[in-house]
Amino acid sequence: MMNATPRQPGSAPERINLTEQVYRELKRRIFNYQLLPGERFSESALAELLSASRTPVREALSRLQSEGFVEVFFRSGWQVKPFDFNQYEQLYDVRIALELAAVKALGQAAVAERLADQIAIWMVAPDQRLSDGETVCTLDERFHQRLVEATGNQEMARIHHDVTERLRIVRHLDFSQQPRIAITYEEHARILRLLLAGETEHAAACLQQHIEDSKAEVHKITLQMITQARQTQFNSRRQINADS
Repeated sequence: MMNATPRQPGSAPERINLTEQVYRELKRRIFNYQLLPGERFSESALAELLSASRTPVREALSRLQSEGFVEVFFRSGWQVKPFDFNQYEQLYDVRIALELAAVKALGQAAVAERLADQIAIWMVAPDQRLSDGETVCTLDERFHQRLVEATGNQEMARIHHDVTERLRIVRHLDFSQQPRIAITYEEHARILRLLLAGETEHAAACLQQHIEDSKAEVHKITLQMITQARQTQFNSRRQINADS
């Protein structure tokens, strides 16, 4: 029996793991506006920033490029893709189609069983609501994913997950203001109550309006809002470090 060869530094599994780490960190920085839409950078600058070699950085960027988050320019480096509002509108339309189909496919009994976790999060008294925008944004994203997942249609859920990922960068801005957080709690609770009552068509209409309102907010995005969001992220991380 042959002895296993010890893994050498820089071997493929180790590099893949590092590439994944770099990929996740770059994606986090894009979603948190540490890397702004339209901002240009080089592989070497990112490698230095992340204390990594250029190979995993290049591999991570290629993956982000395939997902539509960055683009490369011959001899002039990389760029975070500028906001494409036409594309976001199309993605929101896909979301609406998928989620309405999901809601209409759910039976009344399935809602109580399969969406129990969402009922516990959203159907709460006002004094039990969370107020942190980033946390509520994550929960909101999960709410809409769970509506689709509850159907048991894995292909529908996969497509919806991809659409959600591509919209995340603009949806973060949706939760930078407290009124939007309160509205989200109220509308999610209303949709769940209607589903529990078996009023599927009414629930679907409320869900569609809920997503349409979010879609309309995209057109209000300004550079100032993005800059403020980045500053909020910076202040939040600084506070966490201070409390550590």
